[in-house]
Parts: sequence; structure tokens; C-alpha cells
Amino acid sequence: MRFTRRSALTAAASVAAASLSVRLGAADGAAGSKGRIRHSVCKWCYPKVSVEELAVAGKAMGLQSIELLGPGDWDTVRRHGLTCAITSNPVKNGLGGITKGFNRLEHHDTLVSAYEEWIPLAAKAGLRNVICFSGNRAGMDDALGLQNCAVGLKRLMGLCERHDVTLVMELLNSRVDHADYMCDKSAWGVALCREVGSGSFKLLYDIYHMQIMEGDVIATIRRHHGFFAHYHTGGVPGRHEIDETQELNYPAILRAIADIRYQGFVAQEFIPARPDALGSLRQAVRLCDV
Repeated sequence: MRFTRRSALTAAASVAAASLSVRLGAADGAAGSKGRIRHSVCKWCYPKVSVEELAVAGKAMGLQSIELLGPGDWDTVRRHGLTCAITSNPVKNGLGGITKGFNRLEHHDTLVSAYEEWIPLAAKAGLRNVICFSGNRAGMDDALGLQNCAVGLKRLMGLCERHDVTLVMELLNSRVDHADYMCDKSAWGVALCREVGSGSFKLLYDIYHMQIMEGDVIATIRRHHGFFAHYHTGGVPGRHEIDETQELNYPAILRAIADIRYQGFVAQEFIPARPDALGSLRQAVRLCDV
């Protein structure tokens, strides 16, 4: 039988897909936790599931956290023996969300005031990470935006240090989901961390977003993990299940995270495309339990 380059590539792709399918099947049947990864999930991906329901189901499948929650939900997850690995962001006078963040000096007084209320609340609840955002460029130069962010964030570092809370800026893609967002490359985020100069400011390395923007995920994690306080998952393309329908090798990525002896959480932040959303979550947790 004569093999062409195309037939060889097709055969290789089929073998790879079959291998991942086997791993997914094994993951579905796995029980317990290997303990190398602390598992979390983002509540917003499950709009039809209450925090209470997600806490019950999540704990049964090995989750230790439900995140991006505000103060009104912190007690609920705690009652179920879970934590909130990273809190949602305070929004005040329309500022503090993804598009209007720390990259503009005129936002700082409002943002600092909002976080000065939020950070002590998180600390009192025993929570250690609070999310924040750069804001959109809207014509601003990236270098100026970095300097502006540093000015505002430095105003909060003393408070964070006293309360043992880390302010964590999320890396997001500006190609598909968040057009014009400034903190869209790991190099820019790492430079900002260095400029702020405090261990109380770090980055949320979102694997989905950074695969879209720059790829080279495992090498970036190995090189810059000291600046990453938290990780998110998601299938590329589409931000759906992290299974054989997408391009990332999540078991390999999670092994790289575990191998650097990361002590924080990895959160599932994909949007389930299947009817059984919690089944998809269970499968993802097992797949990432390396």
C-alpha cells in the first residue's frame, strides 16, 4: 500500500485523537484526587446552576473552590467546605470592569477606594486573591498604560501586604473576546509586575486567552511562573470543553504546572457546549488531575 504525506498526517491525527479519547474515558472513571492540582471552577460558566448546587456537585467531583464570586456568595461555598480561590472585582461608578481599569490615571481614586473596601472584606473571609483589570487601550500607548497601571496599583500594595491578599490582573485575549484590552500579552503583564515591585501583585495566566494571543504555553509557564498567581482553562478554539474537540494538550500543560510545585488553584473556565454541563466539568477536572 502506498502512503502519501497527507495519508501519514491523517493517520497520525487519528491516533492522537484516539489517544485523547482514551484519556478522557479514563478521566471520567477516575475517583479521588492525586493532590498535585487544586481544582476550582468559575461560576459564571454555569448560569443555570446555583452556587449552592455547584458547591454540592463540585465538592463531589474533587473541586476545592468556586471562584469569581462576590461577598454575598462567600459564606455559601464556605459552608460546603470550599473556598473562593479568586474573588470577583468591585465595580464603582462604572469603573473596575474589564474595559475600564487601572490604565487611566483618572480612574485611580475611584478604583483605589473600591478596592480599599473589598480587600479587607476578602481577608476577613479568609480569601487571598482578588481580581483586577488593566482596561482597554482606547488609543493609549501600551508603555504609558503600563506606567499608569503601576501608579494606581502601588497605592494598594501596602493594604494588600498588611492583609496578605494578592491583587491579580487577568491576561485576556484582544483578538476574539475582549477587543482592545491592554493586558493581552504575558510579556506586558510580567513587565507590569516588575514595575509594581511587590509580591502582592501578580497575574492570572488564562491558558485559553494566551493560546490565542501568543501560544508557547508550557514554555511561558516554566519561564514566568513566579509572576502567575492563578490559572484558567478553556478549549481553543471556541472556549468550550477541554477535550478532543480542541487543540491544547491540557494533561501536558497541567503536568508542567504541577512540576513547578505551584501551590495555587487551576480553575475550569470553559463554557460547556454539551447538555450535561456538570458532566463536562467532571470530565475536565479528572483530565486535569495529573
